[in-house]
Amino acid sequence: MKPSRPHQSPVTDFDIRLLRVFKAVAECGGFSAAEGELGISRSAISLHMGDLEKRLGLKLCRRGRGGFALTEEGREVLEGARRLLAGLEAFRSEVNALHHSLRGELNIGITDTLVSSPEMRITHALADLKQQGPDVRINMMMEPPGEIARAVVDGRLHVGVVPAVNLPASVETRDLYEEISRLYCGCEHPLFSATQEPSLEQLAHWDAVVPSYPLSEAGREQHSWLKSSASASDREGAAFLILTGAYVGYLPDHQARAWVAEGRLRPLCEESGWYSTPFVAITRRDRRPHRVLDVFLDALASVDLR
Repeated sequence: MKPSRPHQSPVTDFDIRLLRVFKAVAECGGFSAAEGELGISRSAISLHMGDLEKRLGLKLCRRGRGGFALTEEGREVLEGARRLLAGLEAFRSEVNALHHSLRGELNIGITDTLVSSPEMRITHALADLKQQGPDVRINMMMEPPGEIARAVVDGRLHVGVVPAVNLPASVETRDLYEEISRLYCGCEHPLFSATQEPSLEQLAHWDAVVPSYPLSEAGREQHSWLKSSASASDREGAAFLILTGAYVGYLPDHQARAWVAEGRLRPLCEESGWYSTPFVAITRRDRRPHRVLDVFLDALASVDLR
């Protein structure tokens, strides 16, 4: 007798369906007994069993006056089918659990001082992420915008929050908000107690701190007429110098607000001494799927600040 040809084709959804029928028939003890379990007729069960035996090239059971019985091969296939179907069920459970259990890390880089922004968009999104994934680990890096962009591009960071200025083409941006920066002087500066608002021409003669990081076009224009006597790599550094009373300079209004309220800073030329900077969230344009990052970005987009 010519031996049966081994089953070598890939396991398909149809094979799995046939194995489910076979498992029910074997555990019920026959075709008739399996009708109620499977919800199909005995003739349909017979066709499915015939198809499975052909696909496997094995005789799985015998029917006759002696009743239903599995062959030796049938018993081995039954054990294999049980393992396969149990594995599929475990896989399904694990995948379903992923929808309810968010795990992993979020590496995020943020430009300095944004924590004082009244919009709190980033804070709310991080809180939402923590609520959805209590086991998620958040690693935050505070760096100048250029360093954050480089870290996103080389994969050290999943996402960055930076001004939309001089960004590499390899990043994708999501708009966040516009930040207003105004011109200030400290309480020890001669202009602090001036009764008359100085003009821009007059301010051009006073020592000023200018940023060494890239600025938007509007920001460059506002700094172009200042007397550059000091520089700062970030807004916190600029605040240190302005608070000395020796320099004028621009600060985000949300950063300066508390010092203004305390009488330590005064805005200058309020009508014309300001500019706007758009802020964005950046990710790698060719990034791989990352569920924690996707949840954070969705939360960032859905924050309602009204």
